[in-house]
Amino acid sequence: MRTGTVLVTGASTGIGEATALHLRELGFDPIAAVRKDEDAERLETRGLRTTRIDVTDADQIAAARDALGDEPLAGLVNNAGIAVAAPLEFLPVDRLRQQLEINLIGQVAVTQAFLPALRRGRGRIVNVSSIGGRVAPPLVSAYAASKFALEGVSDSLRRELRGQGVDVILIEPGGVKTPIWTKATRLADEMIGDDMPPEAERLYGRMIEAMRARTKRIDEKSGIEPREVAEVIGTALNASRPRTRYLVGRDAKTRALMARVLPDRVMDRLIARALSG
Repeated sequence: MRTGTVLVTGASTGIGEATALHLRELGFDPIAAVRKDEDAERLETRGLRTTRIDVTDADQIAAARDALGDEPLAGLVNNAGIAVAAPLEFLPVDRLRQQLEINLIGQVAVTQAFLPALRRGRGRIVNVSSIGGRVAPPLVSAYAASKFALEGVSDSLRRELRGQGVDVILIEPGGVKTPIWTKATRLADEMIGDDMPPEAERLYGRMIEAMRARTKRIDEKSGIEPREVAEVIGTALNASRPRTRYLVGRDAKTRALMARVLPDRVMDRLIARALSG
């Protein structure tokens, strides 16, 4: 079993919180990176080290790096993220920028800041992607774009760091019972109410309602628990020869297989049928 310090971003809830707690059980010394003081205080009462990192704030990233000093890192788990959901035709461009800034550029900024510490510790970078980084459903084009891009960045970075003692691993969960989709639904409702014309409802209303119902099912019934993803992240950090990608959840594995063997047009029809049912 490996040990050492692991920085986990987006650790206030969901996958990030579960990962920090699980890594402590495995013998690592996790640092839970959160944005809010109240989240840090709550996690500290559970015995975790914390640091403040908003992945879009260069000064906070630099301060966290400086606070680490010369301490080596055994791992960096890039988990911070949001989900923006809306028809691409009516998606405010600023929302697209926000999605990419948090889910992609922020991950790169954190990785750049902590690579020297990872090199000192011969650590591993674990990027939390999604099955949405392989299969892009309708209405989440911004989210899918961020995850497809994260997959490409991870592949390039893994090849750049080959021979330097730092590996790069992708985690690709399917539906997870996590607040990200509840927040995405709330954000979508705000955009529909504030930014979208009545025509959006006419063109996409039925699809939006179907996706909303599907998201609710994931959150309440079909989604896996964040702990399951955390355990796979633990495996990725501990394995002597880790895979480059780990699919997590039956739905993720099924969709990945379908995308690999089925033509795009067939996938389009299957996704449309699933949303119409």
